[in-house]
Amino acid sequence: MQSYKRAARSFEWWLTHRALPLGGRAKRTDAIQLDGLKRVLVVRLDEIGDVVLTGPFLRELRRNIPNASITLLVKPALKNLVELCPYVDEVLTFAPPSSRYLRSFQATSAARALAQRHFRARNFDLAIVPRWDADSYYGSMVAYLSGARNRVSYSECVTDEKRRTNVGLDRLFTHVLNQPEAKHEVEKNLELIRYLGGTTKNDRLELWLDENDEAFAREALESHGVKPTDFIVAIAPGARAARRAWPISCFTELGQWLKDECGGYLMVLGGEDEIPLGNEIQHALGSTVINLVGQTTLRQAGALLQQSNLFVGNDAGPMHLAAATSRPVIEISCHPEGGAKAHPNSPARFGPWRTPHLILRPKTSRDSCLDACSASDAHCILGVSLEQVKEAVIRLSDRLH
Repeated sequence: MQSYKRAARSFEWWLTHRALPLGGRAKRTDAIQLDGLKRVLVVRLDEIGDVVLTGPFLRELRRNIPNASITLLVKPALKNLVELCPYVDEVLTFAPPSSRYLRSFQATSAARALAQRHFRARNFDLAIVPRWDADSYYGSMVAYLSGARNRVSYSECVTDEKRRTNVGLDRLFTHVLNQPEAKHEVEKNLELIRYLGGTTKNDRLELWLDENDEAFAREALESHGVKPTDFIVAIAPGARAARRAWPISCFTELGQWLKDECGGYLMVLGGEDEIPLGNEIQHALGSTVINLVGQTTLRQAGALLQQSNLFVGNDAGPMHLAAATSRPVIEISCHPEGGAKAHPNSPARFGPWRTPHLILRPKTSRDSCLDACSASDAHCILGVSLEQVKEAVIRLSDRLH
């Protein structure tokens, strides 16, 4: 595995230093004039939470360049989340390759095809990649191949991990911001606008839903016998990395306690690959579970979260969707107290934003883990007890006071 990683990094270096036609390699010192921009590309090829946290950036970018055309590029699975965004003129998609072997070659080939098909005729004045830490989604390469005259992102030097894995990627940009201080991702996104000479006034999150999404949520709840006055706790037991997933047995016990304490409903949300988790909870708790795992779009999930009274979940996309609806949020995090602030699992970077919330974390890391959980399965997160979650629910819920 280590030899494979070294070979992959060597290929990345060769790709960015030799294979790409890097005309105009020298960094530019001239300021980008926002009022002169006509066509702007924003490359956001990350996951659900990253895209939700980009909402304030898109709104403030539009406010600074009201007359420019803004194109947003996301992964195909996330188009539903952003296609109603009022701050962009169009949404395009690009699927970063998932193959383990020749991934960089495949990404370059796919990015060239995308540029030929969609980008060349647009003549972008500016391409922005808001990602602060390591770029494993090839957003930097896509931005370069877009042909944009100005290309802006955070430097490859902002974190040790990015310096190791993204060697040479600064060469793909005309302007880079070397700001190594770890902050919340919303703040890091907005810093790029200020770096461009713009101003920022509002950092609230948004979801862009339509009447069909809201009607779906109402009908789904009504079909389960839920009345407007009923108490609904939404949970999302899944996570992209197993280390970030609190045990399903704990979620089930929490649901039983909620059922006994307030007689409300437990609404379970998640993607198709998490259907077994929803089924397990439903089988254990019966009719008080509204199991919608794998049955909603991202916007429909957002509309359902708007109807809930409280959200409890892992450090994952649904948690950020809940925060964007201003629901009270309890995040169960695997990142230990005192852990590295810049780590991707750190709540300092990815915690619930601008909503009432409590973050429950292990007091210390376990066994071989140091400043972050490095296990392949649930490990440090086991330091968060069921009693702690119950206490947090009581603190955030008027129904249980």
